[in-house]
Amino acid sequence: MIAPKKKGRYSATMPREVERIAERLGTNIETARLRRRWRQADLASKAGITRATLASIEKGKTTAGIGAYLAALWALGLDDQLKSLADPSSDAEGITLESSRANKRARPRVNLSDDF
Repeated sequence: MIAPKKKGRYSATMPREVERIAERLGTNIETARLRRRWRQADLASKAGITRATLASIEKGKTTAGIGAYLAALWALGLDDQLKSLADPSSDAEGITLESSRANKRARPRVNLSDDF
């Protein structure tokens, strides 16, 4: 559900499970930062984002842009793990749906000719 806000901005209400995922990711990013003994300012600088944005990420705020999350993961050296994110080859449901719609019979292509 999208509710209008001041000056043309919109606020989207996220499903609770999406909020939990963002919170988990934020906690993971914070843990990785602390293991490296970096301050928020250090990671924010390396990621090219503000410290306030990083604080929002670590709190799991869904209002922080996906680019900011990706930049933080890149700065931590965790971006390789993103390569398998939403990989079409691991989308079992999508593969099943695609194969159920595939042609069931092999039909030869027929090239019609105007030669009589």
